Amino acid sequence: MTSKSRDSTQSSPKVVLSDSEWREKLTPAEYAVLRQAGTERPFVGEYTDTKTEGVYRCRACDAELFRSTEKFESHCGWPSFFDPADSDAVILREDNSLGMRRVEVLCATCHSHLGHVFAGEGYPTPTDQRYCINSISLVLRPTGE
Repeated sequence: MTSKSRDSTQSSPKVVLSDSEWREKLTPAEYAVLRQAGTERPFVGEYTDTKTEGVYRCRACDAELFRSTEKFESHCGWPSFFDPADSDAVILREDNSLGMRRVEVLCATCHSHLGHVFAGEGYPTPTDQRYCINSISLVLRPTGE
């Protein structure tokens, strides 16, 4: 984990809903990713190739997460960002599921699953990190709206 991240075990979510309230608020596909740490299939998300300027917000709680100025083309099948909009916008948590060691990215406001962050892949970005985020976890608010 980077020094910019917070560990979800050290903080409580600001937005707390019951499981049934999350199921009412989210579609089944959104719930599977955001609340059950699922992953959407690559190259199907609405923001994978989007170049629209704006702010990417959490689909579950509307917290600001990423900005289009930090989005880059990684050709991995999911939207990629090299840094969150604010260092406190996301929480990074060790994820040893699926027989591999990864770092999970959670929304700091509601602790919903967003995706994973990878480092040292050689992308020409200022942070050498790739926040690989499920499109279904995000809502893009274009600049000027």
